[in-house]
Amino acid sequence: MSITTAEPRSSRLRPAAVGKFAVLGIAAFFTLAPVLWTLYTALTPADIDTQQRSFGFAAFADVFTQIPVWLYTWNSALVTLLIAVGQMLSSAMAGYVFARFEFRGKKWLFALILATMMVPMQVTIVPVFMLIRGMGLADTLLALIVPMIPTAFGTFLMRQYFMGLPDELAEAAEIDGAGPWRVFFSVYLPLAGPSLAIVGILAFNFHWNEFFRPLILTISEQNFTLPLGLVTLQGNLGTGSVATVLAGVVLSMIPAVLVFVFGQKPLREGLAAGIGK
Repeated sequence: MSITTAEPRSSRLRPAAVGKFAVLGIAAFFTLAPVLWTLYTALTPADIDTQQRSFGFAAFADVFTQIPVWLYTWNSALVTLLIAVGQMLSSAMAGYVFARFEFRGKKWLFALILATMMVPMQVTIVPVFMLIRGMGLADTLLALIVPMIPTAFGTFLMRQYFMGLPDELAEAAEIDGAGPWRVFFSVYLPLAGPSLAIVGILAFNFHWNEFFRPLILTISEQNFTLPLGLVTLQGNLGTGSVATVLAGVVLSMIPAVLVFVFGQKPLREGLAAGIGK
């Protein structure tokens, strides 16, 4: 009887592991290269006369002297946070209704809501602008907040999550005398934390970096959000310092990075819960 020695598992998997690392390395390079170049250019501004680069934070200081950074940051934070909270609440309520209640035209209405996800924002911006102007909200921060509170994606996500929760929770609460609102706010909504975190984090990241709608719906500089205000750093006909512009970009990235770092855990839990359903 001959005894054969098995080939070590590590050597058999080595080519596959090398391939995976190569693919991940290439993807990481193309993802991080623009960020690293932005940071390098912002930290090494070029002298106007000699065009020699020197390390320092002068470009970051120029950002604060050329534009009202704190005002634009406050506008962005206010708009983004109110949209995120509004989407979390509206999507939770709408998703709960579509998941737990039966009414005529429910499937058609839900399909219509999902269909709005296929319509580009550029198509609806004109009627939205007309409605905003008719409501007397033109050139205000409310013009950026109110139209974005309803969310088709959030409604779909929360509906799928609530459909995975057992009906016995509502039945037990109703036996104790809880009404529909009490069942929602006291029983189901606390269990929807992971999915609500997904809606809130995605809403924050999208609207913090949003440029198109603020450009159309706001005119006064006191209502500019941070992405829109950073454009003024380019100067007339693009004569501004590239390092100053990119320094402003780096500053605007900090809140989004912090939200991503501290929101990784609830985001993973929400995705895992959604997959599990």
